[in-house]
Amino acid sequence: MKLYNLKDHNEQVSFSQAVKQGLGSQQGLFFPLELPEFELTDIDAMLEMDFVSRSSKILSAYIGDEIAPHQLAERVKTAFAFPAPVAKVSDDISCLELFHGPTLAFKDFGGRFMAQMLSYVSGADEQITILTATSGDTGAAVAHAFYGMENVRVVILYPQGKISPLQEKLFCTLGGNIETIAIDGDFDACQALVKQAFDDEELKKAIGLNSANSINISRLLAQICYYFEAVAQLPQEKRNQLVVSVPSGNFGDLTAGLLAKSLGLPIKRFIAATNANDTVPRFLQGGSWTPNATVATLSNAMDVSQPNNWPRVEELFRRKTWRLTDLAYGAVSDDTTEATMRELAEIGYISEPHAAIAYRLLRDQLQEGEFGLFLGTAHPAKFKESVEAILGQALPLPQELADRAGLPLLSHTMPADFAPLRAFLLKA
Repeated sequence: MKLYNLKDHNEQVSFSQAVKQGLGSQQGLFFPLELPEFELTDIDAMLEMDFVSRSSKILSAYIGDEIAPHQLAERVKTAFAFPAPVAKVSDDISCLELFHGPTLAFKDFGGRFMAQMLSYVSGADEQITILTATSGDTGAAVAHAFYGMENVRVVILYPQGKISPLQEKLFCTLGGNIETIAIDGDFDACQALVKQAFDDEELKKAIGLNSANSINISRLLAQICYYFEAVAQLPQEKRNQLVVSVPSGNFGDLTAGLLAKSLGLPIKRFIAATNANDTVPRFLQGGSWTPNATVATLSNAMDVSQPNNWPRVEELFRRKTWRLTDLAYGAVSDDTTEATMRELAEIGYISEPHAAIAYRLLRDQLQEGEFGLFLGTAHPAKFKESVEAILGQALPLPQELADRAGLPLLSHTMPADFAPLRAFLLKA
């Protein structure tokens, strides 16, 4: 598999290089040089497969002969050791629940697959430092995926006071090879620090720097697989008019869904669902890319004004000669999010803010004869305080959260300044 740098098409790397490198020069994202596509008969046959077998076939289409099929299948089996069920919400809308992994969020799929790939492509004595920014769920998924791995140091930046307490507990209580830093700033400030680190060639070489954000191609490719898993669970008559609504922050999830469509998965259209941080909806509406300052919302994992994966979305549309005007979109306020969560509860489905936003736009935009699917990206209990306050009912804690809720936080605190972060990364 060859990938090219979106900011320098002359920089081309193998899958293994892209996994280890994370970003290309000028902070450019890697993108597949070849865009594989399955025949319709292949798609039908794949939808009859089990999750791991199908996912291995999908990933092999991109990775090629760099990893032998049986070895890839073993790694996929280890990474995807939990289900992604489709839950009925109403007659014409269901939720793809991606929160049944160890950290109760969709990031478990990408985080665990990346950990498997990085351990496969790295030498036994190669020291690696994973540096990543999180707006909530990435941190936990990455921390748990890499926890206890030899020769891997994980440093996670997150905006202080801007993620839920239980989200924080999930990844800031591990210790060991997992180090967490609460940054005095928003997620975009955290992400900017990560980019500065990747621009520092001396630092990169000294600590073997890598990233586990959705900018890493292995995480992105893993996310394609659960779109196929969703369609496989639908009856044939609902597959042909499928509309998928994706709660979007850094836009990795939507990028993966579009890549699934590019492979031949029958998805009629996508809805890019955001909160008040609506750079993409405003761009799609008016054609001007004008990020505002990030604002804090109930759906904190989507509090991103400059989504890193958007260049990949534009590149895919260009390569496939799709029209960006065909991408549906919308932004939902906190008030509407709360009202939607209560509406869902009344029809028997307990949701959290991110999924509620995707549901709201899907409900509002679904046309007669279509079937809607929205992504449930995190377990409602990860937002226990806000969900309970909005719905006026108690949520039991899943065991994964209950086990960590009483543990002390082990985080460092730091200003949004690269100099102290650089010094921290260089310390033994």
